Amino acid sequence: MLNERITTLKKNLIEFAGIIESMLNKSMKGLQKKDKTLLQEVMEKDEPRANHLEVEIDDLSTTTIAQFQPRAKDLRTVLMILKMNNDLERMGDHAVNIAESGIFLVERPQVKELIDIPKMSEAAAQMLKDSIDSFINENPSLAQTVCERDNIVDELREKTIKELSAVMASDPAAIDRSLHLLRISGNLERIADLSTNICEDVLFMVSGRVVKHHLEEENK
Repeated sequence: MLNERITTLKKNLIEFAGIIESMLNKSMKGLQKKDKTLLQEVMEKDEPRANHLEVEIDDLSTTTIAQFQPRAKDLRTVLMILKMNNDLERMGDHAVNIAESGIFLVERPQVKELIDIPKMSEAAAQMLKDSIDSFINENPSLAQTVCERDNIVDELREKTIKELSAVMASDPAAIDRSLHLLRISGNLERIADLSTNICEDVLFMVSGRVVKHHLEEENK
């Protein structure tokens, strides 16, 4: 009975992650295609669905602990689902932030050709997908690669900051639009960071290795 409940929780988590991934993809597609309808759909349709599922997973996880009193690995799995549920909810908020900035930008002239921000989005979306897969399949190798890929997103973020800082310095009229692009890149970076957090927990759950502080030292 407990195994069935954990299986249900995992299925719900996969569904939740799929919604968040779709929100991210729609936000970026709406920005690139200047499609305001897609951006509004993220905020008006997808976000309420995501919030409803987040509450459902939280309630079911809490009930599972109270009803079955899981121990050892089962308890760690349920607790991790609770944490991942919270991380996914935060990713959803970041996707909404991107959509909000997208609505501001699509109605105004383009600051510069979008090159690095779409690359950030593709990398972050793949990291999100792989982080969930690494948990479901208990795959520490995949989790490790996600942690390593965080540097790619960080480098693209730094490049974007430098380029947009130069734009704002040379063209004050572009400051508002540039700040929204910086906001988008910052939200993409946070999605990648949260995916990395999930994978650090997967590595601990599967192998007992604590990698968080080790990775922080490497990135200094």
